Amino acid sequence: MTMGDDSPVSSLVLPVLIRPVLSQLDKEDVAATQTLRAALTKVEAANPGFTYDLVMGLVRKADVSVNMHESLLRLQGSAGDNDAEYRLSRTEEPFQELNKKSSSLKRILSRIPDEITDRKTFLETIKEIASAIKKLLDAVQGVSAYIPGSHGKQALDHRRRDFVKYSKKFSNTLKEYFKEGQASAVFVSATYLIYYTNMIMITVKSKCE
Repeated sequence: MTMGDDSPVSSLVLPVLIRPVLSQLDKEDVAATQTLRAALTKVEAANPGFTYDLVMGLVRKADVSVNMHESLLRLQGSAGDNDAEYRLSRTEEPFQELNKKSSSLKRILSRIPDEITDRKTFLETIKEIASAIKKLLDAVQGVSAYIPGSHGKQALDHRRRDFVKYSKKFSNTLKEYFKEGQASAVFVSATYLIYYTNMIMITVKSKCE
């Protein structure tokens, strides 16, 4: 899927890390930032994983140890809803509901690194995640009637099934975590959920806008 890494973390570097940084740079030089944003977006589209390789190259150059899954999870919380790529512009209630539910799930997942070491808090967070997953799936069902043609509906159903598959894997990873205590596996699994949430949004956007 990517140049430097075959996990969804590669696809999250641009929207979760790079674009928020560029938004801050807008305050200094809007024109230069827009040019850089367009260039990076174009290169990433042509060579998926480019921004991941770029960031990891800088990390290696600085000789620091970084858990990218954990870092991107944390950053997802502050990235908020600023990325138009994963937001629907349709004003009908089902589309706006899907916007809300996808953002909510990603925000809850972003809290995992801070809460995973507090068992009581983390158990409550897991309940929130389970509820958010169900609400997101309900919202996907709500927009399915707006998807034109059988091909479009099949594409959305494929994304939905991918999401369900990785939701189940996330649940199994949590069970293993409480046995083995490997937090890094939970971080990886959570980034997959964010990735497949984004894939649902991109699919709906491509079929309805």
